[in-house]
Amino acid sequence: MNWTKKQISILAIVAITSFMGTFLISSVNIALPAIEKSFGLSAVKLSWVITSFLLATAMFLLPVGRLGDLTGIRRIFKIGITIFTISSIGCGFAPSGFWLILFRFIQGIGAAFSSTTGPAILVSAFLPQNRGRVLGMSVSAVYLGLAFGPFAGGFLTQYLGWRSIFFVSSVMGILTIIIAFLFLGKDSLDKNSVKKPDLKGSLFYMVGLVAMVYGSSRIPLISGWLLMGGGSLALVLFWWIESKSTMPVLETRLFTRNRLFAFSNLAALINYSATFAIVFLLSLYLQKIQGLSPRNAGIILVAQPAMMAIFSPLAGRLSDRFQPRYLATLGMTMCTMGLTTFAFLSGTTPVWLIVALLLWVGLGFAFFSSPNMNTIMSSVQKNQLGLASGSAATMRVVGQITSMTIATLYFAGIMGSQAIETVPDNLFLKAMKWGFITFSFISAAGIYFSYSRGQINRENHTKQSLHRPEGVGRQGA
Repeated sequence: MNWTKKQISILAIVAITSFMGTFLISSVNIALPAIEKSFGLSAVKLSWVITSFLLATAMFLLPVGRLGDLTGIRRIFKIGITIFTISSIGCGFAPSGFWLILFRFIQGIGAAFSSTTGPAILVSAFLPQNRGRVLGMSVSAVYLGLAFGPFAGGFLTQYLGWRSIFFVSSVMGILTIIIAFLFLGKDSLDKNSVKKPDLKGSLFYMVGLVAMVYGSSRIPLISGWLLMGGGSLALVLFWWIESKSTMPVLETRLFTRNRLFAFSNLAALINYSATFAIVFLLSLYLQKIQGLSPRNAGIILVAQPAMMAIFSPLAGRLSDRFQPRYLATLGMTMCTMGLTTFAFLSGTTPVWLIVALLLWVGLGFAFFSSPNMNTIMSSVQKNQLGLASGSAATMRVVGQITSMTIATLYFAGIMGSQAIETVPDNLFLKAMKWGFITFSFISAAGIYFSYSRGQINRENHTKQSLHRPEGVGRQGA
């Protein structure tokens, strides 16, 4: 492994930022019952503490990915971590649930800037044969944040209050800003070749996402169905505009002509749609049904992301040697089996069984994520790395939103506007059961796309990356 000091520095900066973002996400999940008590939020409003962050991230990922390719991915990355840090301070001082949700939305914008450019910075700094390894390390940092977050979040919430989570994240953000501005360097761009992207379609994309997500929280009211219908129409218009644009934010031809890229992105969308709400639901389940403290619930939830952190680098290295689709399909199958079993949790389920299921799903996710990301980033040209990274991140966040939306729909339909603290246990367990049943069916559908994506042609990748016509990807075998 003959990496330069610059390469090692870039890997460290991106990994630290990845850790910081997911640490906050997993910490907040553990703190949700405490936030509910502090502001008197209903179950649906409480879910918006998570959903607002994801919605903002999804809204800005694609435009930012394209802007990064044209104006400099390192510049966008630095702006992102600055916004993220400032909004974290705002969350810590939020006087009400409304302000907390608003600052979480702004925080999501910052996350979009940094998360969409991080993988692109990594891939541009390393040779193709090392991509699986460095992406695996980056993903491992993501899961270390997820693993450490529940434990630290539970400890901080129990002894210092939920606001301390955001203050700790702010300190981490300030340190990351200093390191990035000192060591990340600047972009080298050919100013003569820079063209402005066509952002008209992005407006329909953003409006469509907001309408879809907000509308789902108002179902079964007629306004909810109208918002979801209008949101769907806006997203269709976004796709049509992008397909006609000469400088699109989303390169639709990558999805219509590149099966390897399209199916890998669909597999990511499905996997995150099925798995993201696991920690959200189990955090509430362990504290409400099992009666555990935030600290002890956090310790249990460490099991899943710990397995992701341990095995993601291994899966990434294996995807450099073997076809990624076999590893990813194995991982998707394991996740499906775990989700199906989660649907049978009850008030008397032993803790050891819950831990075992979390370990199983965490291992499955590790075998899916790194190989899948390696496939996505290896299926496009070098000047499309930011776009590919943004597309992959968008699939992740839209999947996370979908997962939270499904959970919120069952909460609203079964528990109504009640606070989770006052809901009878049997109603909460019913909502959680149907949530996991739905997730297991979604995950089962993802097995097809994961396996049917096709093969990576490693020998011709470098040559094709240099000479392939813009927008045209390789077809899966």
